[in-house]
Amino acid sequence: MLREKLKKYKIILASGSPRRQQFFKDLDLDFEIRLKDVEEIYPPELKAVEITDFLAELKANAFEGELLENEILVTSDTIVWHKNKALGKPKSAQDAFDMIKSMSNAAHEVITSVCFKTSTASTLLHDITKVTFKDLSDESILYYIENYKPYDKAGAYGIQEWFGFMAVTKVEGSYTNVMGLPTAKVYEYLTTLV
Repeated sequence: MLREKLKKYKIILASGSPRRQQFFKDLDLDFEIRLKDVEEIYPPELKAVEITDFLAELKANAFEGELLENEILVTSDTIVWHKNKALGKPKSAQDAFDMIKSMSNAAHEVITSVCFKTSTASTLLHDITKVTFKDLSDESILYYIENYKPYDKAGAYGIQEWFGFMAVTKVEGSYTNVMGLPTAKVYEYLTTLV
């Protein structure tokens, strides 16, 4: 439906995430992938959504001056926000274990910001989903890390995997946001362009 309406535009997804790429396919959008290496460093005083907004915009600004008039660049960033701290991708098995253990029997927020950039303007949107984990045994956490190797995931877990089925007791907000893209909000924004 939207594919036809957006045919005068070229959508560029600047993400190496297989989940985000699959979402764009599942939303029935024509798009191409363009990647740039961006060092994802943000000022230490930023908190929660300020971090993801900053990083989504940082990724988009790497394409400054390169976009054609009909191109819409889409960048995004996801973090897990827990106990006033951003949990990004784990650097090791121990790091992954510590992250998951800290969220056991508690709620945390998954925050994703999305930046839409054209040759003349950029728009930011974000979404926040609250996720609650049951009380997790060390054994189940270690099993997950060993078998699923969640090193490419913010907060060291994928809600769409065994861990999500086993550990998550409540999701308040967008489920796809927890996977890295608030698809309903992205789709809604793209409909405003036509």
